[in-house]
Amino acid sequence: MHTHEARLDALRKQLVKTGWDGFVIPISDEHMSEYVGSYAQRLEWLTGFGGSAGTAVVLADKAAIFVDGRYTLQVRDQVDGALWSYESVPQTSVAAWLADHAQQGARIGYDAWLHSKGWADGVAKALRANDALLLPVGRNPVDVVWEDQPAPSLAPAVPHADAHAGKSAHEKRAGVAEWLAAKGLDAAVVTALDSVAWLLNIRGADVDRTPVALSFVIAHADGTADLFIAPEKVTADLTAHLGNAVRVQPRDAFVPALEALKGRKVAVDPERAVAAVFHALEGAGADVVPLTDPVVLPKAIKNPVEQAGHRAAQARDGAAIARFLHWVSTEAPKGQVTELSAADRLQAFRAEGGLLKDLSFDTISGAGPNGAVVHYRVSEESSRTLEPNSVYLVDSGGQYVDGTTDITRTVWIGPDAPPAQVKDRFTRVLKGHIALACAVFPKGTAGSQLDSFARQFLWQAGLDYAHGTGHGVGSFLSVHEGPQRIAKAAGGQAGTGQELLAGMILSNEPGYYKTGEYGIRIENLVLVERREVAGAEGEFFGFETLTFAPIDRTLVDVALLTAEERAWFDGYHAQVRAILAPQLAGADLGWLEAACAPL
Repeated sequence: MHTHEARLDALRKQLVKTGWDGFVIPISDEHMSEYVGSYAQRLEWLTGFGGSAGTAVVLADKAAIFVDGRYTLQVRDQVDGALWSYESVPQTSVAAWLADHAQQGARIGYDAWLHSKGWADGVAKALRANDALLLPVGRNPVDVVWEDQPAPSLAPAVPHADAHAGKSAHEKRAGVAEWLAAKGLDAAVVTALDSVAWLLNIRGADVDRTPVALSFVIAHADGTADLFIAPEKVTADLTAHLGNAVRVQPRDAFVPALEALKGRKVAVDPERAVAAVFHALEGAGADVVPLTDPVVLPKAIKNPVEQAGHRAAQARDGAAIARFLHWVSTEAPKGQVTELSAADRLQAFRAEGGLLKDLSFDTISGAGPNGAVVHYRVSEESSRTLEPNSVYLVDSGGQYVDGTTDITRTVWIGPDAPPAQVKDRFTRVLKGHIALACAVFPKGTAGSQLDSFARQFLWQAGLDYAHGTGHGVGSFLSVHEGPQRIAKAAGGQAGTGQELLAGMILSNEPGYYKTGEYGIRIENLVLVERREVAGAEGEFFGFETLTFAPIDRTLVDVALLTAEERAWFDGYHAQVRAILAPQLAGADLGWLEAACAPL
């Protein structure tokens, strides 16, 4: 079954055989992960779509694939329009489409281990209009017809040393136990892989780009926990690290353990736990209390050891970025560097430090018009040459045992000077970046209230960008971490969302994208810190910048900067020079000195 047409045909035959009129296929795993293991890439296998967010629906006579605006172009490149209709989210939804296209009385299947309960409830409600049903399947029919489906990874789970974690797993479990006791609950089900990793101070190699181990936890009010994990992944080191208070059980013991919570009050996160977890608990008669996973907020607030680790990782990463930017400045104008060769060279510079564990996401290496595709993923087919006199955008990051990095730099490939419009747009993005970096705000402020700081100078010119301004970042964990973010408020409600608290790390990444021509983004990571403000009435916060690498001064229209903005830019580059110069030598050091010279 090499063609996507043959795969779709095989799935349809399997649905007929098992009595289903349709089936829904998301990009997801049993943990609602952003990035999933190869065994869970069902949507890509079936359709050819390689993006990180999307869903397909297959009926007997029609099929549709649903993606948001980030993937409008990519889905058309990768998915056959003769087999699939392209549907745009949020303009439509799986629920709305099924309500229109499912036949009267149809039985539509879904895998309850891959969807949230809220999603399933919403689709089931939409289907009622034509007496159709949404029902959980037994075995996922894609898995039945996918003959060479990879097995889930059996890589060992490994201890994450307290020297990097800054807090023992015992202390973390005690914190969850206190939370449970305060709420009168008996247990919390922890299903998000980064929550499990943080809570037990373990890491793994089961998902590309995120150092987590496939597992579930049930945390109890007495401070003990049950870890459900494939026995092959458990080493003597891991057992010793976990200690007696963590009972290690095979993964297939998870559902029976949920069912054994009959009569108990159990917290489950409706945003992070799949529908199957709710079904098992409710079916057994547990009292299910929907609450945010108690690990999410403590994980987001980095302790002093994690903060120090981040600074060390960023300094090391910045040196690799500087060497790369120097290399681009000399090699790209020759017209031989491609997006793929540049991404490979950048990974090599990071790896030469000897401490890189993985990238933190697939490098976004976008030359010219590809830079305008916000979540562009370079492939052999799409890779462009970095042409002389063009804009190049590179968004990348590394996973180090002491921290996770994420940085975007936009550079002008010479030899000529950049056009006035490009400099104008770049400088407006820079002004927004500086405004956010310098923001001072009172306790209780949500990221949504700061979002317009970064957009204001683009707005003044009738411009904007269609992505959030900042996301949370983990400590040797997920590069996209909640609950904090800086973005336009949902529904336009100012002040919605998580308040920013000291110790949280976020990205600061405004941008501008001219479709078909170029993209601009300037991204650093920042740490929320308490700020002393003279005469302040109450507690105030600001940001410490964590990322240090040169920002391309050839793209700056100095006339557009205020004196304060110029001072920030020059001060930032003085810090870049102080942190990176001791790590560089020869031509790299000479390039850094020039790149960091005052405006």
